[in-house]
Amino acid sequence: MKEKILVVDDEKEIVDIIEFYLNNENYEVITAYSAKEAWAYIYSEEIDLAILDIMMPEINGMDLCRKIREKYTFPVIMLTAKTNELDKIRGLTMGADDYITKPFKPLELIARVKSQLRRYNGYGTNKKYKSNEMDRGQIVIRDLSLNTNTHQCFIGEKEILLTPTEFDILEVLCKKCGMVISGEELFHIIWKDEYYNKANNTITVHIRNIREKLNDTAGNSKYIKTVWGVGYKIEA
Repeated sequence: MKEKILVVDDEKEIVDIIEFYLNNENYEVITAYSAKEAWAYIYSEEIDLAILDIMMPEINGMDLCRKIREKYTFPVIMLTAKTNELDKIRGLTMGADDYITKPFKPLELIARVKSQLRRYNGYGTNKKYKSNEMDRGQIVIRDLSLNTNTHQCFIGEKEILLTPTEFDILEVLCKKCGMVISGEELFHIIWKDEYYNKANNTITVHIRNIREKLNDTAGNSKYIKTVWGVGYKIEA
């Protein structure tokens, strides 16, 4: 079956361009021009990935992303204004996996889509709900456990719902338990050879989101520890 991608933007010209390039890559594309219209599709369809514009009337892309993350774990890519760094940070905080700035190169967007889908579909998870099954591929560090096959995270018996990107970051830190991993190294592991610079806040925001979900404060961390000026680590 074709992977199903939801494109949400109130500018028809942008939607048409994205739809054209996604169709050329043999994706099934669902288009929506408002958050309310998009939510109707999300509720009724098995969405594999969503591309959301931030600036939309009535309900903006940030609020739609937050609503999605209350229930769903499929990847979300935000479209943001080129000069607004705050939009990027807020989008990641709301649970987005990646962002791309306007004006954008369609082929770059396609590359981001493929990257997110490769990681997400590799887990074989249900798009709507997580099952309680934990089988092989399990990483356990004290009461924190990850299952790389079912893409689940637990603290004790409580399941922690992570986005695909958050799960990937936590998996890297767990697999390299005891080692300090720099933000730049984490970025390159997760996003492969995509561009990184010292002003990039992506990893910082994702780490903050993970900590909030694990109830893990930076000042008194039980799981993810910050080594100032170096990076992050998890200790056994």
